[in-house]
Amino acid sequence: MSAGPGNRSTNTEPWGSFDENLIQGGSSAVIDMENLDDTSGSSFEDMGEMHQRMREEEEVAAEAAAAEDHTPEDGDFLGMKGIKGQLGRQVADEVWQAGKRQASKAFNLYANIDILRPYFDVEPVQVRSRLIESLIPVRMINFPQKIAGELYGPLMLVFTLVAILLHGMKTSGTIIREGTLMGTAIGTCFGYWLGVSSFIYFLAYLVNAQITMLQTLSLLGYGLFGHCLVLLVTYNIHFHFLFYFLWLLLGGLSTLRMVAALLSRTVGQTPRLLLCGTLALLHMLFLLYLHFTYHRIVEELLDSLEGAANMVPIQRVARDVPQVALNATARSLETLLMTH
Repeated sequence: MSAGPGNRSTNTEPWGSFDENLIQGGSSAVIDMENLDDTSGSSFEDMGEMHQRMREEEEVAAEAAAAEDHTPEDGDFLGMKGIKGQLGRQVADEVWQAGKRQASKAFNLYANIDILRPYFDVEPVQVRSRLIESLIPVRMINFPQKIAGELYGPLMLVFTLVAILLHGMKTSGTIIREGTLMGTAIGTCFGYWLGVSSFIYFLAYLVNAQITMLQTLSLLGYGLFGHCLVLLVTYNIHFHFLFYFLWLLLGGLSTLRMVAALLSRTVGQTPRLLLCGTLALLHMLFLLYLHFTYHRIVEELLDSLEGAANMVPIQRVARDVPQVALNATARSLETLLMTH
């Protein structure tokens, strides 16, 4: 029994020391466990950091690729330097397509013809009737008269006047120092048509006349029909009384037609006098200018021929030669012969 207690005492020492070591080294064991690397936990943290780093690298690479797609040249050309991504490209494409459509519309000849087509859409029968009506004044001025709103007839009359004026220049021998005969004729006729029409429209606007610019061009253009007839006759038949007769007849009828149309569209005595008087004066003086400016050389030639016909013809007159002169000439000839 004694041995048992002794053995028990001897057997309990190592266990007791082990317990003491556990108790005494408990804190150190805990510290050691904290200092040890937890391989499982550290592996998960490292994988998360690596995944985060890979995502950052992918974002940087994507931004670099997007920056390469938006080159500075495209950005500078389209004005989208500060816009990135798909929205910027869409806006740039829309701007480019809109500009392209505008440019093609501006330089498309067919589109321009479509714009002018309503002003030249007229039948030849209508043009013929309007030419005849341009020489027939209308007395009714109580209501606005109808004025044609087309430019085909007036434009053809202006070109006809250019051809007649060019014929008069060539037959009269007109010399243009600066420019050509064709350019002078076109400038004179179109300058009168456009310039006087603009001036009359301006006066009509001031006096509150009911007429548009298109109607003014048409009215004044058809009024040139009388001028064409007068010049066509007088450039080929050179008689002063014939020109003045046609000037008063045809030029006066076409002027009265235009004056009547303006009277029907103007209210007030003074506005009517100002507008119609200005138009009549300019229209009649223009016919005088065309006749005497480019017909003057022919008139001067005819005047010179008429004056030459009235001159006294040149006659031969016998002249008496003195006898002394004849004797001196004979002696000089004899002396010359003797010397030889």
